[in-house]
Amino acid sequence: MPGCETCQYAYLDEITGEALCDLDLDEDELIRLAEHPTKECPFYKDGDEYKTVRHQM
Repeated sequence: MPGCETCQYAYLDEITGEALCDLDLDEDELIRLAEHPTKECPFYKDGDEYKTVRHQM
């Protein structure tokens, strides 16, 4: 899976230059994320808006 940089919920922190998650999670979702058995984020959503268009070409 791609990194946070391509996630729809990520934004670039101007101070650190890192991609940070802007997803508003409740307590249950935070626990789910922390206990997820793999390192892949279960909330990842591809932020590439043109992926479908490139596929159709």
